[in-house]
Amino acid sequence: MTLTTCTHPTTASVPDRPVVGVHATARILAAVRGGTTTLPVLDGDGPFELRRLHSHGTQARVCIVGAMSAPLGGDRLRIEATAQQGAALHITSAAATLALRGPTSEHATYDVHLTVGDHAQLHWLPKPLICAAGSDLRQTWTIDLAPTARLVLREEQILGRTGEPPGHVTTRLTVRRGGRTLLDQQAAYGPGEPGWDGPAILADHRATGQLLTVDPAFEEITPDVRLLGDAPQDGQAVLTPLAGPATLVTAAAPDSLRLRRLLDTAHNTYRQPITDPGPARGRDVGPPRVAAPPEHETQRHALAAR
Repeated sequence: MTLTTCTHPTTASVPDRPVVGVHATARILAAVRGGTTTLPVLDGDGPFELRRLHSHGTQARVCIVGAMSAPLGGDRLRIEATAQQGAALHITSAAATLALRGPTSEHATYDVHLTVGDHAQLHWLPKPLICAAGSDLRQTWTIDLAPTARLVLREEQILGRTGEPPGHVTTRLTVRRGGRTLLDQQAAYGPGEPGWDGPAILADHRATGQLLTVDPAFEEITPDVRLLGDAPQDGQAVLTPLAGPATLVTAAAPDSLRLRRLLDTAHNTYRQPITDPGPARGRDVGPPRVAAPPEHETQRHALAAR
């Protein structure tokens, strides 16, 4: 981790103002050893404390614990996670991530780089990101998948805590499979972004998120487009097949609790068992699944957004 300080150019009317930010990169590496997934690299840095959780079958599980308030203005944060051939890796977080303005008006960056090898699977399922008033965050996911890799990725943004205006956030999700682009999209919400709170985008909702599932099983059976949620005022989600073995669920809701329910419901609408001959298992398995969180956990998510 590095703590950087720089000075803005001096003008006749503006005094020198130091800009301070944390530069940190956390690294996770999962590999198969003796028929199960191990973690030969688990390096936390800066605000990222990495905790090894009890494994689930052959799957290794990691929890990201916040060691300090982050991201703040000026921070440059990065997480790199790799699941090597045949490995199974599940990554979550202990609590919601809270983006704050910090001591400077400079934007913060939070970059996630995921690499998944052949016959490997990675679940990226952290708690939501809350963009507090005055924050300015640029978040990216860059994902490289082998042709037989499987991925479940969930991302959720809560725009402002209860009773306050939203912060500003831009997100970009880039997924490559076998070296070819599977998905590349960008979104921006908050002050200064035209139309973000209009009827064509979020309207009155302040929670939005996506669930991306990539699985070779979708090459055999393509799921249908589905709309979930009967009442628009309570939030809705749409499940859309992509031009590849993948589905993308996009949802908008009034709050984090209803957003999570929509994403979980959408994920459970399609499950198809497949045979994975990968070296770690070599037996019949189903596509990656996201278990519905316990009721007390979803309640905790809702309280975190307050």
